[in-house]
Amino acid sequence: MGRIGDRMGQALTGQRGHLFPWCPVALGTGIGLYFAWPSEPPVWGLVLAGGVGAALLVLSRRRAVWLAALAVAVALVALGLALAGARAHLLAGPQLGFRYYGPIEGRVVAIDRSASDALRLTLDRVVLERVEPGRTPLRIRVALHGQDDVPPPQPGDIALLTGHLAPPAGAAEPGGFDFRRHAWFLRLGAVGYTRTPVLRLAPAAEGQRVLRLRHLIADRVRTALPGETGGFAAAIMTGDRSGIGRATLDTLRHSNLAHLLAISGLHMGLLASTVFAATRLALLLPPRSRHHWPGKKIAACVALLAAAGYLALSGGNVATQRAFVMAAVMLVAVLFDRRALSLRAVALAALIVLVMRPEALTGPGFQMSFAATLALVAVFAAMRDAALERGLPRLARPTLALVVSSVTASLATAPVSMAHFNIVSHYGLIANLVAVPVMGLIVVPMAVAVALLMPLGLEALPLAIMALGLDWILWVAATASGWPGALGHVPAPGRWVLPLMGLGGLMLCLWHGRGRWLGLAPLCLAALLWARADRPDLLIADSGALVGVMTEAGRALSRERGAGFVARVWLENDGQAGGQDAAAALWPGSDTPRVARITTANLAITHFQGKRAAAGFAGCGAAELVVSSANLPDWPGCEIFDPERLSRTGAVAIWHGPEGPRIETAAGARLWHAARDR
Repeated sequence: MGRIGDRMGQALTGQRGHLFPWCPVALGTGIGLYFAWPSEPPVWGLVLAGGVGAALLVLSRRRAVWLAALAVAVALVALGLALAGARAHLLAGPQLGFRYYGPIEGRVVAIDRSASDALRLTLDRVVLERVEPGRTPLRIRVALHGQDDVPPPQPGDIALLTGHLAPPAGAAEPGGFDFRRHAWFLRLGAVGYTRTPVLRLAPAAEGQRVLRLRHLIADRVRTALPGETGGFAAAIMTGDRSGIGRATLDTLRHSNLAHLLAISGLHMGLLASTVFAATRLALLLPPRSRHHWPGKKIAACVALLAAAGYLALSGGNVATQRAFVMAAVMLVAVLFDRRALSLRAVALAALIVLVMRPEALTGPGFQMSFAATLALVAVFAAMRDAALERGLPRLARPTLALVVSSVTASLATAPVSMAHFNIVSHYGLIANLVAVPVMGLIVVPMAVAVALLMPLGLEALPLAIMALGLDWILWVAATASGWPGALGHVPAPGRWVLPLMGLGGLMLCLWHGRGRWLGLAPLCLAALLWARADRPDLLIADSGALVGVMTEAGRALSRERGAGFVARVWLENDGQAGGQDAAAALWPGSDTPRVARITTANLAITHFQGKRAAAGFAGCGAAELVVSSANLPDWPGCEIFDPERLSRTGAVAIWHGPEGPRIETAAGARLWHAARDR
């Protein structure tokens, strides 16, 4: 034990001066522990974790380097656990516990599009008929079906409509993305839809100036640039994606160019660098400012103000906040004469984001953004140390930087993207190589010019030039996604794959010395586990409306219509192409309408769809499993999953093994689960 301690001490002492970038890793580990905990930790446990973390930080002072490093690491893990729990409790709000139909009143705070390409409103200050204010959700989200030709209310307006609302849905399958948890941290207490017109009860209040300005700019851009180009331009400038159709979104995703649509670190970085370069150039022209003013620091201040304005104008969502923090840290580093792009700057940005929004850790945006940034900093630092650019002509260096950055960012983000979205764009690297330079050299500079000239009514020329760049990007996306074999499908990884990949990548990027190559071990293990991903033999939707059975030809679905969202999630996680119709064709036909039957090697499965079909239930045997979207009477000797049971279990996954079936459910005992059950 003593030798192990000595070796650990020597290893950590050798990292002296390079340990700060590990701080967000330790904090993120604690946050991850909170979200992975099977049940909600008690409040006293969170308080104790916070107290232990604070005490260890104090005790770590004036200790040996390796001992202090271990104490700080444990302290940050404990503080991350407490921080995530505190954040979850602070965001607690009422969630609808039943299905509601009736009048809905609320203030429009966001307009976007749903997965079905319907316009969608997010409302706060919600009023529901016959629902007490203390039990009314703080926010709701309503999709507008069949109203594409009707102009929606403006952001800030008080809207009145009649619609259907339901509690946020749980995970589509056990271990899958938890939509209820996602809604909890967005403070969404209900989601639903309406097929009736939305009335504008009152105009936006005086206090909604930024929101109105954002919508005004988006409308003005879409009027000048009709179609998908205008929707793309409005999304880049204001974050308003309501003008972009589903087909365009899919094209961008399938070509790995969807990141150009979101206001992310790329956009914020390009904006800040454009403003920084333009300001510094302007200060270099007059002799007095060139020789007597700190032009670099003034340019950093102006760029920081521009980035803050962009954050406010774009609505300040999680991804934009994260991008602003990263840009702000790097600009502040310039003010203090520090290297703008360094591992310390990336670590500080990650710490700030995790403290502000611990829940961001589990999202693909945070993971992809910091994976790309960390890999870029590490690779370019290695290139600088190796002096790889010295022998190249000056004109060839930007080309090398473009190729290296595109390849590095693509390789760093590919595993995360594949794990979350289950697709891989085989031509994404080529598409990025020809699209990203246009975004940086044409689109973003022209967007800055549009913002400056729009108050004067002189934005027509920069908008036209910006449109040329956006049309090129859309053409590249359509071309790359249309090539044969452009899109690949991969199954969802097990729960340990991404953490192992993250550990391996962090070791390679953050550890100094030959020990960094130990990071290859968890990367290889993660790849092996992913290749052997074990998908469930049987999946049951939490409503009982859909059943999916794994066959030799792929997953067979019991219905070709209905429960489309759940079906899409299952097939994506299976890495199965073709859609719900093709998967339903794998299910044997049935002579009885709305009764689907299939027999596997171990089990006979029957799915009753609707009350009429369930009325024909005449019992079942020991080797049978029955799923119904309507309640069934208890029947000894067989396994029945009906709405009454599924309301307690959530979605169900079953694996067949030599020792019998293994059943997992999506039920949980967390804050976001208990709120719905009340």
